[in-house]
Amino acid sequence: MVGSQGPLPIKRRRPVSSSPANALTEHELIVLKVIESKEDMGIWLRDLKREAHIPDTAVTKALKSIQAKNLIKEVKTVKNSGRKHYMASQFEPSKEITGGDWYAGGSLDVDFIKCLKELCISFIRQLKVATIEGVTNRLRGSGALEVELTSQQIEEILRALVLDNEIMEVRSNGSGDCSSIPVGKVCYKLTSKRRAAAEPKIGAFASIPCGVCTQISLCTPGGVISPETCVYYKEWLEF
Repeated sequence: MVGSQGPLPIKRRRPVSSSPANALTEHELIVLKVIESKEDMGIWLRDLKREAHIPDTAVTKALKSIQAKNLIKEVKTVKNSGRKHYMASQFEPSKEITGGDWYAGGSLDVDFIKCLKELCISFIRQLKVATIEGVTNRLRGSGALEVELTSQQIEEILRALVLDNEIMEVRSNGSGDCSSIPVGKVCYKLTSKRRAAAEPKIGAFASIPCGVCTQISLCTPGGVISPETCVYYKEWLEF
C-alpha cells in the first residue's frame, strides 16, 4: 500500500526583470560598462573602441542596440563637435563638454550673450556707476531672463564689455556717483564712446529757432509771421 503523500512543493519562479540592461549581450554589457565608467564626461568613439577590447564591428553593433534601449545617448562636445561622443543616459554632460551656459546645442549662443550685454549696458547707464552685485540684482529683478545667472557669469559678461570698450572698470573713490559704493570696490561705468552713442544727436536745423517753432507752417517772408519779424530768429542771428 502506497502511503499518502502531502502536496508537492511548488517551485517559486524567478521574477523577470523588465530592465533593458538585464537583456544585454556580452558585448553590449562591455560597451555599456565602459561608457558608464566615464560618468558626466562621456567617451569618444575611438577611445571606446580601444577600451572595450572587442572588435570594432561588435562595438558599433552594441552601440546601436543599447542606444535604441535608451541606455546611452550621443552628446555634442564644444571642442570637437564632429566627433561621436557617448554618455550613459543617467548622466548630464559636464560644462567641459557642453561649454557651459554660453553654449546651446554645442554652439555659442550669440543671441543670448548679445541680449545680456545690452541689458548690462542699460542698467549701468541707469545707475551711472554699478558694481557686479548691482548689475546682478537688476538683472534678476527685471524678469527679462528665463534662466538664473550667477554673479560669476555676469562678471564674465562685464569683462567682455570692457574688452569691447563699451564699459570701463574703475574703483570707487567714495564720492560723487560712487558715494554709495565702498572705497576701493571694483565697479563699472560707460565709456565715453558708449555715452556719446546714447546721447540724442541734434541736427543743424534743430539748433535754430525755426527747428522747434510751432508756427513754422505759417511763417513766410513778408507775412504776419515771418523771419523778418521773428524775435527769436533775430536773437539767434546775433548770438
